[in-house]
Amino acid sequence: MLSTDDATNDRPRVTIRCQDNASVSVTFCDRFTFDADSVHYAVELRAPGLTARTDEVVAWSWGGDLAPFLEGLAADCRGWDGERNRQTCDRDLTVSAVFRSGGRVGLSWTSQPWPKAAGGWGASVTTWLEAGEQLASLAGGIRYFLAVDQQ
Repeated sequence: MLSTDDATNDRPRVTIRCQDNASVSVTFCDRFTFDADSVHYAVELRAPGLTARTDEVVAWSWGGDLAPFLEGLAADCRGWDGERNRQTCDRDLTVSAVFRSGGRVGLSWTSQPWPKAAGGWGASVTTWLEAGEQLASLAGGIRYFLAVDQQ
């Protein structure tokens, strides 16, 4: 389940909720940009007993970030074998996707700010979506959220 919410402070926000357990979610929020080459944003992971936030994840316009990856998954809605992965250039956000019978896709979102720093932390949640419309809607929502030319 995907929701886009502009009501909080007129800033785009995308929340992905697990189809199996709505208390498991990933939220993309607090986006800003300094130039035409990048978008900075925060990612919040939530699950029972877990709340984690990574600030200043960066999507580079030349990096083929999450939107093309999710669009590729949506295009393969009939399924694939194995696991597909995408990582941000700074390696602080990773998405792993698996396809299961019944047209379900598991997206495991792992946030690990400052991955090479000693004493760092990491958190992960998995959201389950249908491979068709829900995944296509997520891809479109992330494409909109990461658009460099937004205010």
